[in-house]
Amino acid sequence: MSRETLLPLLAAHVLEHGLAAASLRPLAKAAATSDRMLIYHFGNKEQLLADILAHIADTYSLALDAAVGGERAQSRQEVVSRILAQVREPAMQPFQTLWWEIVAGSARGVPGYHEAAEAVMARLLEWLETQMPENDPDPVGGARYLLTLIEGAQMLSTVGHARTAREGLLASDLAGNLSGD
Repeated sequence: MSRETLLPLLAAHVLEHGLAAASLRPLAKAAATSDRMLIYHFGNKEQLLADILAHIADTYSLALDAAVGGERAQSRQEVVSRILAQVREPAMQPFQTLWWEIVAGSARGVPGYHEAAEAVMARLLEWLETQMPENDPDPVGGARYLLTLIEGAQMLSTVGHARTAREGLLASDLAGNLSGD
């Protein structure tokens, strides 16, 4: 097995069981290999987890790409609407659950979680910049602004305040189609 064939198996395990179950032996079992082979391919556990999370972030970005289509959005509102519509899909829930686990671990100061959150956010921000309207006067700043709105809206929805998120986005003229209560 190679790193490239191991990563999808390892990522699937982490998406299903979370980072708490991401110790070497369960990961090795999920990939039908040994913990020694994982260290051989990835160097150490920290690099293994970093590579798994990078793979998951890339997979998430590809899923969002497929969902939002090849055409760039015409407005920031359309960017937000497309993304929020997609992240509510059942297929995206394992990604969302893992993300909130990373956020909570980062807030608690769990070793490695802050770095994981930074890496995932950097990848998502980079992806979001590619989704900004072609005529956007500040695609980098706009992407940061929209990321802040999207993350806030998702957090509010996760804790049962989808209506609060929707009304907040309406107040900012970026409501799109955030639905559900």
